[in-house]
Amino acid sequence: MELKELREMSVEEVNAKIADLREEAFNLRFQHVSAQLSSPIRLRQVRRDIARARTVLRQHELGIRTLPGGGGNG
Repeated sequence: MELKELREMSVEEVNAKIADLREEAFNLRFQHVSAQLSSPIRLRQVRRDIARARTVLRQHELGIRTLPGGGGNG
């Protein structure tokens, strides 16, 4: 996921994306434990995407960068 894509999303969309990514990470961890994971690199990518999305949200909270539809905090 591109950082630019995250910055163009609203706060609600970023939160929804984080929820989707967390669910995907859970499923990937489950597959990893049961030795059914075909691409272990995907697990790392998902974790990094979650971190990117949380960073964008935190920047919005601190007023460093504003997101569309963010409720006027920035």
